[in-house]
Amino acid sequence: MTVIAEYGHILLILACVFGLFMAWGVGANDVANAMGTSVGSRALTIKQAILVAMVFEFLGAYLAGGSVTATVRSGIIDPALLSDTPELLVFGMLSALLAAGTWLLIASILGWPVSTTHSIIGAIIGFAAVGVSVDAVDWDKVTTIVASWVVSPLLAGTVSFWLFRSVQKLILNTEDPFGNAKRYIPLYMFAVGFLIAMVTLLKGLKHVLKESTFSPNFFESGLISAVIGIVVALIGMRMMRSIKQDEAADAINRFTSVERVFGILMIFTACAMAFAHGSNDVANAVGPLAAVVSVISTESVNSTAAVPAWVLLLGAAGIVIGLATYGWKVIATIGKKITELTPSRGFAAELGAAGTVVLASGTGLPVSTTQTLVGAVLGVGLARGIGALNLRVVGTIFMSWVITLPAGAGLAILFFFFFKGVFS
Repeated sequence: MTVIAEYGHILLILACVFGLFMAWGVGANDVANAMGTSVGSRALTIKQAILVAMVFEFLGAYLAGGSVTATVRSGIIDPALLSDTPELLVFGMLSALLAAGTWLLIASILGWPVSTTHSIIGAIIGFAAVGVSVDAVDWDKVTTIVASWVVSPLLAGTVSFWLFRSVQKLILNTEDPFGNAKRYIPLYMFAVGFLIAMVTLLKGLKHVLKESTFSPNFFESGLISAVIGIVVALIGMRMMRSIKQDEAADAINRFTSVERVFGILMIFTACAMAFAHGSNDVANAVGPLAAVVSVISTESVNSTAAVPAWVLLLGAAGIVIGLATYGWKVIATIGKKITELTPSRGFAAELGAAGTVVLASGTGLPVSTTQTLVGAVLGVGLARGIGALNLRVVGTIFMSWVITLPAGAGLAILFFFFFKGVFS
């Protein structure tokens, strides 16, 4: 009798528990990145940020989380090398989930915004290279993923830098910043709605609508997304009507009324960032879980099995619980300690990061949302000059990033040999 036939139900229960634990860590540590700029700029309170994240993280994870999950589940290890010993893949994925979840718990207690993507991919590489074989790792795919960790913060930082420069040119550095804010902010709102809708229609809905005849092409998706973008802009314009210029406050700080208008825009970018994060980072928790479910149900290593909907739901639920119970610590680091954020600066950081992450989700690349958002916040800070950055905090964050990959790998190797010893 094989290990999977004998212990399959126990291994599946462990996978669900560890997957939920890992998803909790994603919520406690990584979702805080998505919401940190909104809270730090005072556009949303922590309670409002948690509510926004609950809805849009869940939607992003469920509607658009399939592509990246497939990469984490079967794109890093060569499944063919484990075809004779599928139980090793199960032990390895259990180890990766427990290792990454443990590291995220430690980092969240310390208030470090580490990368959940680094954690889980480091853990998978660790158990595969040491516990199975160095050849079991698809090093070409790993190189592509690692390159994306460098490219994504640079891209988000660059986009956010120029977005904030456009805000300065069109709104802040003009004769009538309040009037120009009401004139131009709906265009930014349109961009938020269009961007999220486009990626969701083109990539995210594939696994949700696989039984349906609704499958829009690029042009049709563009038209639908444009309509959604217009609807978002119209909702935003209606919300902005209630904001009147406060001349007394503007006499002290000429941008007080303008920042209140940007506060409305930040609600939309917070939704976009939460959706983008859910679509990319749910994979860190459910990718290994999906691999375990596939192996146990078929007793073989199958790299093409579909991701069950309940697995995405479990991951989405864990993310929401993690944010609600322990997300406030990392929110404080991202939102208040890197650079002083106002709604206009927070908007540029969030939209730049969200755009980078949803495009990565569309291509199936598991980028680091943490690095992307920190890169975006740094880009906005640099638009105001290097003196606007708290370089000591930035140094601590970079150090935690360097530690994360070997920490995840080391813990996974220990857990792998533990599970192998218990069940083999």
